[in-house]
Amino acid sequence: MTRFFELFVGLRYMRARRRNHFISFISVTSLVGIALGVMALITVLSVMNGFQRTLRDRILGVISDVTISGPRHHMAHWKSAARVAVKQKGVLAAAPYVRGEALLVHGRFSSGALIRGVVPDKEKAVSDIASHVVQGRLTRLRPGRFGIVLGRYLAWRLGATLGSRVLLVAPGGMVTPAGFLPRLRSFKVVGIFNVGMYEYDAGLALIDIKDAQALYRMGSDVSGVRLKLANIDRAPEVRRVLSTKLPSYDQVRDWSQEHANFFRALKIEKTVMFVILLLIVAVAAFNIVATLVMVVTDKRADIAILRTLGASPASILVIFLVQGTMIGLFGTLLGVVAGVLLSLNVTTIVPFIEHVFHTHFLSASVYYISELPSHLRWQDVLHVAIASFLMSFLATVYPAWRAAKTQPAEALRYE
Repeated sequence: MTRFFELFVGLRYMRARRRNHFISFISVTSLVGIALGVMALITVLSVMNGFQRTLRDRILGVISDVTISGPRHHMAHWKSAARVAVKQKGVLAAAPYVRGEALLVHGRFSSGALIRGVVPDKEKAVSDIASHVVQGRLTRLRPGRFGIVLGRYLAWRLGATLGSRVLLVAPGGMVTPAGFLPRLRSFKVVGIFNVGMYEYDAGLALIDIKDAQALYRMGSDVSGVRLKLANIDRAPEVRRVLSTKLPSYDQVRDWSQEHANFFRALKIEKTVMFVILLLIVAVAAFNIVATLVMVVTDKRADIAILRTLGASPASILVIFLVQGTMIGLFGTLLGVVAGVLLSLNVTTIVPFIEHVFHTHFLSASVYYISELPSHLRWQDVLHVAIASFLMSFLATVYPAWRAAKTQPAEALRYE
């Protein structure tokens, strides 16, 4: 019954009567401030998760989840390495590749590029490039036909279109009596892809693996084997297992190592944004301190009467803890609901705002992601809710402690 009494009084003090309308207004603004802070925090974290997932998917659409490469990009035993890899749990497919560099020339335009020799049928199993070919098809790469698939911006830089002939100049020419002759080969553009990452769209070209082996004088060797996993989060684990089962001179790398700095920067940025936006909740929590201090001052006589009726200092402490905690709890719950709803409907709300105000937040001509993505993670929601509630609770401790220290005789002296 004592607990219900403290809860009843604490909730009763949250409502306004006569002279304390201003205090009630401060309580409402504190609640709304916490709700807005929690909503903004959940929404921003969800959008950042969406950007991170979108960029990760686009990067992994070109690179592989795990890559096995030989010394100096030469691997003769790639078939046995592929067999060992596909036997591992979670490995879906394996495909060989040849890696090289070249100068591409079309007319009077030229550009350096990374050349990747692939097996078109197997490449579909380890990457998404085939689904991003906007002109032509990846399957048009056939041995001896000397076809090439260019990235969108690489083709634009060369002025090449579907069906154009580009001259590929490979390093390591031949010395003849007439002098040094570079190794040249004419390739026909049979496809153009656009994965949405400038690094690859402007610097990657695909050719058939047989043509690449002949061009770079590799015989039957390849540069390595690319793997596709069922769960990309297990890539480091698969890498460690393969490192122990393959020869020590083979290098095994996973996608998190290929772009370690990039993904680390995204993680740091998300952490910093969490701390910055949490300050909004902190400001609202400080409003709870101001609210409860004014309530304690306004209710000094009531506190004294409760003490004379037998209420202990601990009961007075709990009464004001209830009041402040309820403000933080209701604000957090309201913010969580609003933040979840907003995060789940960002892709609908943003286009509506753009249509109403005739603007576009992420122009496709400037940004590679033209739509605002959102990916709600319940783990982030839980962290935000706990942080908000704890800050609200801590903000009530000092005012409640002051209320518990109120002496009845001093409070009623001038009443």
